[in-house]
Amino acid sequence: MGKVRLEPEFRFKTSQGSVLSEGKEKFAYFKQIAIGSASGVVTLALIIAGFSISGASSSSVSKPSESASQSASPTPSVTSSIARTCSVATEAADPRLGTFSAVVINAATDEVLFDRNATTPASTASTMKMLTAAAALQVLGPNYRVETKVYQDPANPATIYLVGAGDPTLSRTANGKQSVYKDAPKLSDLAVAVNASLKGQAVSKIVLDSTLFSGPSWEPTWQRSEQTQGYMSEVTALQVDGDRKNPSAETSARSTTPVANAGRYFKAALGASASAAAISEAKMPAGMTQIASVYSQPISQWVKHMLLVSDNTQAEYLARLVSLKQGFDGSFTSLNAAIKMGLNSTMISSANVTIKDGSGLSDFNAVSPTYLAQLSKLILGSQGNYSIIYQGLPIAHESGSLASRFGGDNLDAAGHIIAKTGWIKRGYTLAGIINAKDSTQLTFAIYALGNVKDDAKDAIDILATAIYRCGNQLSNN
Repeated sequence: MGKVRLEPEFRFKTSQGSVLSEGKEKFAYFKQIAIGSASGVVTLALIIAGFSISGASSSSVSKPSESASQSASPTPSVTSSIARTCSVATEAADPRLGTFSAVVINAATDEVLFDRNATTPASTASTMKMLTAAAALQVLGPNYRVETKVYQDPANPATIYLVGAGDPTLSRTANGKQSVYKDAPKLSDLAVAVNASLKGQAVSKIVLDSTLFSGPSWEPTWQRSEQTQGYMSEVTALQVDGDRKNPSAETSARSTTPVANAGRYFKAALGASASAAAISEAKMPAGMTQIASVYSQPISQWVKHMLLVSDNTQAEYLARLVSLKQGFDGSFTSLNAAIKMGLNSTMISSANVTIKDGSGLSDFNAVSPTYLAQLSKLILGSQGNYSIIYQGLPIAHESGSLASRFGGDNLDAAGHIIAKTGWIKRGYTLAGIINAKDSTQLTFAIYALGNVKDDAKDAIDILATAIYRCGNQLSNN
């Protein structure tokens, strides 16, 4: 919330000349320099002048290794005459940042300008949603829609089955009204289609099938206050309005009975035809006949809303859909493998990444600042469908979970920091892109973890603003 295999290595040259690395880097192309016979004249002139080019042989040129096990590979040299004397040491030492780690990378040169425990995995808070979004766009695609279906028992036409397919945006709002999920599919439309198919047949039994996801519906490391305070629902395959008490409020108390709630709302939507119907929960048997369905908005719309307002429920459902699409069981325990598999195309090593959920609510997620900065570079470059992620990220002092931040003394950074916020009980994070004052594009991640309070957000904003002002002159001292 905002209140979040063999793999190539990404190697970054720091402003001090040291190298950070995670996995193995591939270099797809190497330039070959051919010296033609016409160079003989130049060679002779150089020899006469007292110089020699005899050392310009193939032995002095680094060649790509053909061995996958080679521990080191060529790294592009970043040579710069820039005097990096702009320090953010004072801002980074703010005690409000608690256990602090961060990284800042020049997106054009891959040079690490600032590094504080940057490769150490740590709790992400809601910046985890960037990984979930990237995996969902890669695995599901931006146009994927969830279809919620209703079936009828051909042997007993008075029995119908409402089968959850993992769409928490399905809404009980009336026609012409919007829930927090714009243009969400409506139970009323589903009910109209069901009644049309029944042709006057009364419904005596409504069976709710929410068996698509395996395992528990609540991650044991989550705090139940997230549910009662209105930030997270149970994760059930059948759910209405993210189980919000108020469908039009982003933050709204959730229940422990989302499936039963969906059944009650559906019965009400059916009206007179189901007035005497009994509601139960069970897995639908084989041989039932589909009689109605509604489709969700495309996943691209889910992703943008999830990132902008840090919707935990949407994040968890996207993670489970990714799991199922790749042949896993849609459980919490499947997410570590499923999301990493979905991120294979990023070519960022996930060897030290631990994923407990899709939202970042668990303290036991562990991703390094460097990983988030690397992913942010791909988002900046619109790799694949990642331009959708860029469009969904909050903008400093302008939109989403950053709308109320970067004011006052930080106002000059407003509009120039595009980043995902994160908040859990023991940490605040911010990761994304800085369009710096000197026009340098930077990717970054800042973690303030441990014994921190709400004012950690202010300390993060002050540091991020200082980074914005420094740009490519940012010092690592």
